[in-house]
Amino acid sequence: MMKKFFNEFKKFISKGNVMDFAVAFIIGAAFKAIISSLVKDVIMPVVSLIVGPQGFENFKYVITEANEATGIAENAIYYGSFIQSIIDFVIIALVVFLMIRSINRVKEKLEKKEEPVVIEVVEPKPSTEDILLDIKKILSERK
Repeated sequence: MMKKFFNEFKKFISKGNVMDFAVAFIIGAAFKAIISSLVKDVIMPVVSLIVGPQGFENFKYVITEANEATGIAENAIYYGSFIQSIIDFVIIALVVFLMIRSINRVKEKLEKKEEPVVIEVVEPKPSTEDILLDIKKILSERK
């Protein structure tokens, strides 16, 4: 029973698609770090000029305020963090779209086959003398 299970697992894990997926997952995780840095270190400082120096992440709706004397922690809805996640997602989606679009355009150019060149052979028009000689030949063959 266990041997069959491990054989099935071995067969599953050795398929090419699983390995491709694992590599894509690892590259995707590294790519997310790059995009997160782009958003945090490049784009958000520009956005903070509009929104304010605190940025989106500090936007919140306080339900109950903290009271250290009684040991009550702040209870709040951090909608700014949600907005920040949406911005991160949109930028990641945009970058992925641009990458895939670029890759597809390069593929199209590489796959585009040269159209065959069609050469038309145009026979020159026969001269009047050639036509008369042909008629003479046909008439002489009839006799």
